[in-house]
Amino acid sequence: MAIIATRLPSNPQTTRCLTPTEDRIASGERALRDFITEHRKNGSGRSGGFAEFEERVMELGRQVVRGAIADELDHLAAEVDAEAIEIEGKTLRRVLRSKQTYMTIAGPVEVERWLYKDRTDVAGKSVSALDLHAAIVGGFWTPAAAKQGAWVVAQMTPGKAEELFSRVGNMGPSKTSLDRLPKELSGRWEERREEFEAHLRATLVIPVEATTVAVSLDGVMAPMEGTDPVEKRMQSARAGRTSKGPVGYKEFGVATLAFCNEAGETLTAVRFGRAPESKKTTLKGQLLMQVMSALSKRPDLRVMKIADAGGDNWEFLETVCANSGQADGCVDFFHACEHLSAAIAAAYGDGTTETRFRASELRRALQEDHGGTTKVIRALAYLAKKFPQRAVIKRELAYFRKQRHRMDYADLRARGLPIGSGVVEAACKTLVTQRLKLSGQRWGSGGAQAILTLRGWDQSDRFDEAWALLAATYHFEVHTLAHVIPIKKQTSG
Repeated sequence: MAIIATRLPSNPQTTRCLTPTEDRIASGERALRDFITEHRKNGSGRSGGFAEFEERVMELGRQVVRGAIADELDHLAAEVDAEAIEIEGKTLRRVLRSKQTYMTIAGPVEVERWLYKDRTDVAGKSVSALDLHAAIVGGFWTPAAAKQGAWVVAQMTPGKAEELFSRVGNMGPSKTSLDRLPKELSGRWEERREEFEAHLRATLVIPVEATTVAVSLDGVMAPMEGTDPVEKRMQSARAGRTSKGPVGYKEFGVATLAFCNEAGETLTAVRFGRAPESKKTTLKGQLLMQVMSALSKRPDLRVMKIADAGGDNWEFLETVCANSGQADGCVDFFHACEHLSAAIAAAYGDGTTETRFRASELRRALQEDHGGTTKVIRALAYLAKKFPQRAVIKRELAYFRKQRHRMDYADLRARGLPIGSGVVEAACKTLVTQRLKLSGQRWGSGGAQAILTLRGWDQSDRFDEAWALLAATYHFEVHTLAHVIPIKKQTSG
């Protein structure tokens, strides 16, 4: 490393040799001290002066940090600088030296590095030894910057994330780079998802106070690309059908595993979200493996399966611990109450005093009385006879008759088991709706899954652990080779 002779500012009479890193940092420190001195000399108490002072001090501090990071990247580049290198048993040779801008936690820095290539592979791509050595993400993000960017863009749109970083002032990634980052990360994660999820399951800590694990599966509609709502409605009209529901939307799957105490209160939860796929196949597999892992650690846990009665969710949930005496299940109590209220409103009018009174009494009986479901069915059967033309009452009566074996809420509560799917309902809102259903958004499966994966880590309190697994995939051991003999073509004759 080259040595630069520099006079130290703290003692004008003393000189010693500084490395480039020390000189760059020393220069930054001098600039910071000079600014503070000048600021105070010109009157630090003037209106607005302190706010300007804070911002300038932060920028000067970032300059020092950027200098240190740039020099460390130079150092790492020098460590793998050779005519030939070996990565995972493959020999690569120098082909080009070029500059590259990297986004760091203190902002962009520019570094020169060599690109290497397997010269026997004409179609092969060149790689940066520095990127592999320093675990650079996507050829642009330093590891710490990528982690920050990923977490922020999981919470808000790339446009708002760009504004946030601009206001905070630590780094300034563009909207475009923030948009690409989660897709880059998701592609890596999905390649080894089963391996990584096995690690997360193995390290999951189940609260000692937990007595029950509540398993829930649900879905929520969100807008998808490649759909034309107007055209779809026109097609339905031409076929003599009426379009129902949100045209251009597809169902995203959401699953939760909640650990509850003896009072049925949630202690911790694991949350998953998947982009639309047939029968939620991947999501169901994730949920099943998580349940089996939890029970292998805590076989004393009771399994409580909770979901709405719609779709094929119950077909799957019934297979979870099907042969175990430790498993129970119920239709989400709050969904059942919605069906009950719809039937009462069909009889006595929506929002009337009579409706509110009768619905309240039947909800109480359904939740607290042993045999409460029978009371509700009798009440609805009476209303169906009294108002034979009200199709809604008949429909809801059929619903309660079909699901009555999953509605023994008084018994479940007496045993300290949860009866509501509030955790998965909340996950539908926080995982999907709050991020994927903003005005004007439409999603492709890849982009949507990228966000859901990051948000699932965050809302399951394992972002850091999952990130460590993913970040490690960007680091490769780079070995420099000495005395490499160039490959020569064989001449004929």
